[in-house]
Amino acid sequence: MIESDELLSIRAAELYYEEDKTQDEIGSILALTRWKVGRLLAQAKASGFVRIEIVHPRARRLPVERRLRETCGLADAIVVSTSGVEDQDELQSRTAQAAADYLATLRPVPRTLGISWGRTLDDVSRHLHDGWAGGVDVVQINGGVSLNRRAGTAASTAVTIAQKGGGHATLLPSPAILERLETKRAIESDRAVSAVLDLASNADAYLFSAGAADATSVLVDSGYLTSDDVAGLVRRGAVGDVVGRYVDGAGAIVDERLDERTIGLPLESLRAAQLSIAVIAGAAKHAVARAVVASGLCTVLVTDEETALHLIENHPSVPDSEGQRGTA
Repeated sequence: MIESDELLSIRAAELYYEEDKTQDEIGSILALTRWKVGRLLAQAKASGFVRIEIVHPRARRLPVERRLRETCGLADAIVVSTSGVEDQDELQSRTAQAAADYLATLRPVPRTLGISWGRTLDDVSRHLHDGWAGGVDVVQINGGVSLNRRAGTAASTAVTIAQKGGGHATLLPSPAILERLETKRAIESDRAVSAVLDLASNADAYLFSAGAADATSVLVDSGYLTSDDVAGLVRRGAVGDVVGRYVDGAGAIVDERLDERTIGLPLESLRAAQLSIAVIAGAAKHAVARAVVASGLCTVLVTDEETALHLIENHPSVPDSEGQRGTA
């Protein structure tokens, strides 16, 4: 673009976007045809002189979604804006709303939806509107009977999602982690528990989140693990937990003995699913989000803009600053 056209495109953009002039009015002011004004406005956008940002809390970042899908091989991606977000609670609320919106648009509607539990899924259940679907049954995919009163959301989350979707909830009447392996085996052999796990393994779709490997974990808050337990897992490479199972950066189980005492679907069930939706947001969860995406634990990711860009920039297929491949 020659300098005179560049200056004209800037002036046309100022009149159009900042002074709300029509293209006909701009043409009269600059002594140009309406066609010429339209071309200058298009040039201003193409040259980066104009940046349009939608700041509504439910706005999505469509170009970032496309890059995330293509780079990470996802079937779909939903990315919310971080513009104007003041804290983690607001970011999580936006992401949960986006997940609720996505669920309501699923076609075909899943007959059975397997869900995990925790703060994020509880937020999703609150954002879903009544009648989001007609007849979706919900089943818990991992144990969630709390050991204290502070985080008893597993049952209420499943029931809320099911009731709003016109279906029924099937709960998994078990803690998430048992102290003794023989106790876990006995519980899983119970007919009622095994029936729930069978139903969960045959769900049409899965909805889950992931927790950071730190003292803020809902598993610590619920009394299953201590902060020292989690610190020990981190020393062994843990980056977070997925449906109660601690994984490393490659999505592999960190502590097999702890995993054996964990009740719920194995991670392989999520990897084999045709539709598994992960809802993960926030800088503290960047590492576990990378593990989830890189190891194929989800086909759809609902996340925030900064996390999405982190995943794109750190995906193995994206060369790093030295021209080599990054690590997952």
